[in-house]
Amino acid sequence: MRAWWREITGLVLPVACGGCGSPRTPLCEPCGRALYGAWPCRVRPVPEPPGLPAVHAAAPYEDAVRAVLLAHKERGALGLAGPLGRALAGAVRAAAPPGTGVGPLLLVPVPSTRRAVGARGHDAGRRVALAAAGELRRSGRECRVLPLLRQRRAVADQAGLGARQRQANLAGALEVAVGGTRLLEGGRVVLVDDVMTTGASIAEGARALRAAIGSGISGGVPVSAAVVAAPPLSFEINRN
Repeated sequence: MRAWWREITGLVLPVACGGCGSPRTPLCEPCGRALYGAWPCRVRPVPEPPGLPAVHAAAPYEDAVRAVLLAHKERGALGLAGPLGRALAGAVRAAAPPGTGVGPLLLVPVPSTRRAVGARGHDAGRRVALAAAGELRRSGRECRVLPLLRQRRAVADQAGLGARQRQANLAGALEVAVGGTRLLEGGRVVLVDDVMTTGASIAEGARALRAAIGSGISGGVPVSAAVVAAPPLSFEINRN
């Protein structure tokens, strides 16, 4: 009900840019350039958690980009899913360029907790993943969103935890849903999320996918990752 109400009010109430607050537009041109105006980069958190796949990000998590992500996730600015999806699609292209592997792109969102989704009234990560898949299909890439990861146990709130504490909090917390392994066969798997900070969530998602793929698919399937944004210091100098 909360998500429905946000959709309706977004159509009838005046809007302001989610990045800088400029009136009469959900995302102004300068904030749009900050979000998806540069080539995506490979990113590496420090310290890098064990098992982290190659991760590409569309933009640094700072200033307007941070404001846009928080407006979408925490304040229900659902109209920003489209621009965020466009940015994520660019990072996915860098993570899985055309010609690398066969089969469709399979975007697997890193799941939020049920508590977080209920408090926000929407699943921000899945919404952005769906928007990214639409963007990729419009550009000619075969792409599907597979929300296959599930929490197998409760985890503590990540806010306030350091990198190693987050790794310990999430270790073994995710699994692939029953019957999900067969859906991964024959595709190029890309873990997706809106933000990577320490990399603990992506590393745990990759571990769960590899465990399922290794037990159920002959020859395995490569796993990479893409996010909308990551901390500026994690960006590598050489753009890919």
